Amino acid sequence: MPDLMTDIGGEEVAPASTGEQAYERIRSDIIFGRLRPGQRLTLEKLRPAYGVGISTLREILSRLTPEGLVTAEGQRGFQVAPCSAEDLKEIAALRLLIEKDALVKSFQAGDMEWEGRVVASHHKLARLEASLLAGDASRTQQWKRYDWEFHQALVSACGSKAQLDIHSGIYDRYLRYQMVFVIFRGLVAADEHKALLECALKRDAQKAEAILERHVQGCLDFAFQNRLI
Repeated sequence: MPDLMTDIGGEEVAPASTGEQAYERIRSDIIFGRLRPGQRLTLEKLRPAYGVGISTLREILSRLTPEGLVTAEGQRGFQVAPCSAEDLKEIAALRLLIEKDALVKSFQAGDMEWEGRVVASHHKLARLEASLLAGDASRTQQWKRYDWEFHQALVSACGSKAQLDIHSGIYDRYLRYQMVFVIFRGLVAADEHKALLECALKRDAQKAEAILERHVQGCLDFAFQNRLI
């Protein structure tokens, strides 16, 4: 029987295996830009860094390939998926397609528990955004985690686990661009998050869709106007 630990809800859960931990670390290192776009992933060099064997690493990188985070080069091995303007546009369009639909469903079905998740997640995000606006850039990764938690909370009552899983994967690919190219629009983005919160509490899905579209398009405009990509 595996060792057990207690999660925040009091339930006993099995800790992640070494291979699963390595998968999460590599995935996170790609999303947050510690492994750079186009970087060749040499198994021998990765092995000491992540503490797993060659076969486990090959399995992890193969698993990350259909997620769009790694590309396989046939006999030449693996590399971190490259970034491009066209890829970002496609990912942004997919995010909007999935998230807007989930947003409408979630606003229709959300209960008080859902409202609580939305309010709590926005509170953390707003506090961290205020810190960033004050000039503290030391918690960028935590900021994006809270950003994800807020957007995930907004759609969490949509009623479809499959849709949430697809949204999660697309969001992570979108997030990689934000982290690699340091896309932070400051007060504009923070105000859009506040407006989305207000829409959620009023169940105004139509206005929320428009704000979300402006939110994502603003990110693209910022990247392209500043020639980050």
